[in-house]
Amino acid sequence: MKTNKIKFGISYVNTGSPLHALNGITKFLLFMAWVTVVLMTFDLRIILALILVGFGLLRLSRVPFPAYKTLMTGTVSVLLMNAVFMFMIAPQQGTEYMGSQTVLLSVAGNYSITLETLFYLLTVTLKYFSMFPIALVFVFTTHPTEFSASLNRLGVPYRIAYAVSLTLRYLPEVTKDFINIMHAQQARGVDISKNAPVFTRIKNVAKILGPLIFSSLDRADVISNAMTLRGFGRNKARSWYSQKPLTKADFAVLALLGLVLAASFANRYQAEQLFWYPFS
Repeated sequence: MKTNKIKFGISYVNTGSPLHALNGITKFLLFMAWVTVVLMTFDLRIILALILVGFGLLRLSRVPFPAYKTLMTGTVSVLLMNAVFMFMIAPQQGTEYMGSQTVLLSVAGNYSITLETLFYLLTVTLKYFSMFPIALVFVFTTHPTEFSASLNRLGVPYRIAYAVSLTLRYLPEVTKDFINIMHAQQARGVDISKNAPVFTRIKNVAKILGPLIFSSLDRADVISNAMTLRGFGRNKARSWYSQKPLTKADFAVLALLGLVLAASFANRYQAEQLFWYPFS
């Protein structure tokens, strides 16, 4: 039986790009500022600009496209399914927000497809998608230990910061364990391919998740014991090996972030309508 080749997950990739040279604090604040701007706006023009800038930064990171191709395909699929569910639950939501109704296709009941609804679904879907490239940029260019040191420098207790570091560091290991266990189970005749019925595949996936959970718990116990033996948490503060000072480039990026946030808040409070709609 042919085994499935699965490649997924994201982790730090050192390509030596200018984004890798930035301080972890700068990249964390960039990510938080990006999310803030996205959450505040329903202007499709701003959302499209964010997507273009985001993929520009992703290209600047020099991470090859195959490294996140599968993840992007999955994200787009989930967002498209979400748009369908939104239409099924509230088919006239776009009409209510835009204040007009242009019927493109008449369907029974309230499920008529209108231009306003399509524009609403497009805006919301791209709004969610605009956070995808910056999330990849942050994870690909920020080492987990450096990120933890940045969190601690911002005032987060080092115990919590280190827990975040461990989580980011061992996610790729969990991914490798999943693939190894899956291949071992397939060698034993466990079929999770498309040839097996749906319920059989669900049952067989459980045979993979069980060992994965127990192996993850065992790893967590080993790490916890090792940290306890080394006296982790005894002191009120700790130093960080990978902590870097802020450079002129970091201050320039932070200043730009401040300007962008100020402009976003001003635009949000001065906007007369929640959604920008060019066809009204």
